[in-house]
Amino acid sequence: MTIEIPMTAADRRRVRRLIVAPDGVQFPLQLPAGTVLQPGQILHRTADCAYAVAAAPEDVVVARPSGVADAARLGHLIGNLHRDIEVDGDEIIALADTALIGRLRRTAVPFTEERRAFHGRAAGEHAH
Repeated sequence: MTIEIPMTAADRRRVRRLIVAPDGVQFPLQLPAGTVLQPGQILHRTADCAYAVAAAPEDVVVARPSGVADAARLGHLIGNLHRDIEVDGDEIIALADTALIGRLRRTAVPFTEERRAFHGRAAGEHAH
């Protein structure tokens, strides 16, 4: 049996802490600095089950650019804010925050605010 431990994008970067699984089992997490946990990654095993990382639902913006030009504008806008994205089919997903939502409202790119799992990095944790 596998028990999923929901973690936000920020939680998946916290590598030294006590984990409490949904079934109440506790175990310490002590991974090297800079480790980024990935959804599906096994953190702990017992004789009866495995404990795996799961992406927790978070507030996100989901943009649906109508073409390459919109997608490029959106990538530039999100990149200038140093936000990570997740691409799922024709959707571009980023963690929601006031600055991003304000800028998106000034564009012609349609977007919605939703609550869903985000598989990218938390804001401020981008890499070049």
